[in-house]
Amino acid sequence: MVKRHPDNLRNATPARNQNEEAIVRRFIGFVFLATSLSLVAQDQNGGWQPDLTRLQTYTAHRSSSADPTGANADARRVEPGSTLTVLDTDGPGRVSHLWFTISSDEPYHLKRIVLRIYWDGETTPSVEAPIGDFFGLGLGDYYSWQSELLSVGSEMSLNSFFPMPYQRHARITITNEGKQPIGSLYYNIDYQTDSQPLPAGTLYFHAQYHQAQPNLGWTNDWTTNGDPLVDDKTNLNGQDNYVWMRAKGSGQFVGVVMSVLQNQDGWWGEGDDMFFVDDDATPAITGTGSEDYFLGAWDFGGKPFSYQLYGAPVVGPELAGSRSSVYRFHLDAPITFRKSFKATIEHGHANHRSDNYYSVAFWYQTEPHAPFPPLPPVDQRLPVVQPVGGPGNAKAVGNPASAPVRPATAPAGPPAPR
Repeated sequence: MVKRHPDNLRNATPARNQNEEAIVRRFIGFVFLATSLSLVAQDQNGGWQPDLTRLQTYTAHRSSSADPTGANADARRVEPGSTLTVLDTDGPGRVSHLWFTISSDEPYHLKRIVLRIYWDGETTPSVEAPIGDFFGLGLGDYYSWQSELLSVGSEMSLNSFFPMPYQRHARITITNEGKQPIGSLYYNIDYQTDSQPLPAGTLYFHAQYHQAQPNLGWTNDWTTNGDPLVDDKTNLNGQDNYVWMRAKGSGQFVGVVMSVLQNQDGWWGEGDDMFFVDDDATPAITGTGSEDYFLGAWDFGGKPFSYQLYGAPVVGPELAGSRSSVYRFHLDAPITFRKSFKATIEHGHANHRSDNYYSVAFWYQTEPHAPFPPLPPVDQRLPVVQPVGGPGNAKAVGNPASAPVRPATAPAGPPAPR
């Protein structure tokens, strides 16, 4: 390129000067637009954490089980059939962190204790799930794992970092649906209040529990997942898929935790994820396999793993009676909807398998929300192998409620360097 000397610029014709000035103005405009879009993108993708370089305007609070007398009796006892309110506060505000740890002698108490959250005085909860399932422990036993939004630390500490805004009021309850008392329930609920109302259009946090014990496959006359009878079956509309959640209104889906108890031999995860947006009869998004949706591959290689947005912290052998747990969070791009939404996954290819699934789906939406279906009775929530027929089922031994097992799990953090 030939550079123009400044003297030549002074001697340029007025038309040329005007043309060059227009080019400069246009260039500056493009730079400004690109910079603005970049800043908007950074703001939208900057995460949910506060900016630590700016003084926050909220007032920090904590609701806890701390002994009100100042002594050291910092736990609460919850009798069978009773409900304890762990947070009851006015807004505007935001719950930023939930922490629980539970001492109970009752087997599978993680499936018997129910967490509920109510926003702005609503009568039906926006969050309703067995407490173990909410924290990814859908098999009813403790194991350590970590992600960006949920984690279970040592020893038996349950943590949630989902941001949960509310305009007028927030109420969180714990209900003991078991037959024995919760001897000690410890909790810390961190929240912040602000004098300013929530920004217009703020979406509210929701979480819904579902289970199928069992999913009923369309056949048990198969030997392997690759049988032509199975492989040639088509499913374009999600008929009989396992449903993670349904919603009415406007919002966005952010993720799911799911646990699987196999009733049959073989790999449980041949099923595709399917998402139905705004009453579509066919899925707007369709995947290629269960382990692919949870961002692993090839049956997870038979090995557990746990990362910030996805993982399989429990991976059992491909046999009836085996247990697995998986999770996926869409923090990179929540799946948006304007009228309605249904998140599903097949149980086996075209729903040929009959395993047990237990899940909690997470999303944000406008209120009011559609009422949730009632939770299954507590005894039906306990993971037990079901007599469904098919490969390996007759040999499988049901897991009695009194004997939870501890399968191989992923480490809670990154592996140590060798």
